[in-house]
Amino acid sequence: MASKAGKDSGKAKAKAVSRSQRAALQLPVGRIHRHLKTRTTSHGPVGATAAVYGAVILEYSLLRCWSWQLAIRGDEELDSLIKATIIGGGVIPHIHKSLIGKKGQQKTA
Repeated sequence: MASKAGKDSGKAKAKAVSRSQRAALQLPVGRIHRHLKTRTTSHGPVGATAAVYGAVILEYSLLRCWSWQLAIRGDEELDSLIKATIIGGGVIPHIHKSLIGKKGQQKTA
């Protein structure tokens, strides 16, 4: 009887890498793929690249909203002009003035 260890005995098992890590994304590609499969009207097959592409579009759109919110809240005139809140935009960033160090001044540990 031949053993199965002969073929794979010299190879180390590779560590599992998620599709989100491969695509360098923060959003979960696997979860988006699962939702695409369950929510399509034809319940047909959904390609793996469709989930990656969808995750890229969602992440890009969210980052654009976040950068707009940072720009609006960072400018005093725009902030007073635009009183709207971006839904799902997260917490409005605010750093208290006493926590911001002066130029040339360094913290000592």
